[in-house]
Amino acid sequence: MKSLPDSVKNLIEAKVYANVATLMKDGSPHVTQVWVDHDGDTVLINTNEGSQKHKNAVRNPMIALDVCDPTNPYNMAVIRGRVKEVTFDGAEAHIDKLAKKYLGQDKYQMRQPGVRRVLIKIEPTHVMAPFADSSRWKAWDAQRKQG
Repeated sequence: MKSLPDSVKNLIEAKVYANVATLMKDGSPHVTQVWVDHDGDTVLINTNEGSQKHKNAVRNPMIALDVCDPTNPYNMAVIRGRVKEVTFDGAEAHIDKLAKKYLGQDKYQMRQPGVRRVLIKIEPTHVMAPFADSSRWKAWDAQRKQG
């Protein structure tokens, strides 16, 4: 497992979204935007039981995501990894935590009767830290600003 640099953790902790790619049964990609979180070096996403990303994550553990700052598209991270666990344990509390982060609500208000939440835990195998943190980006941006 690769560790998440602080710059990636800081990005995930902000109110940003992730685009998550899983693989369909035929090998084609499925991409969807999600709320994102982390627990140390483990990336967390939350979904409904039976959603396409849930079914794909159970069938094939290969997964990738990007996390992008909407105020600066160069401040983005890319993570490839493996689903290490798909669980109902803690998923309901976790969606409430995400609702607080993204909506400012103590409880997730869009629960559907009879639909359980699923917590997908991702173990990173490759991490590209935000380009905006690199000295190459800072030099390029400074030069761009000078004209």
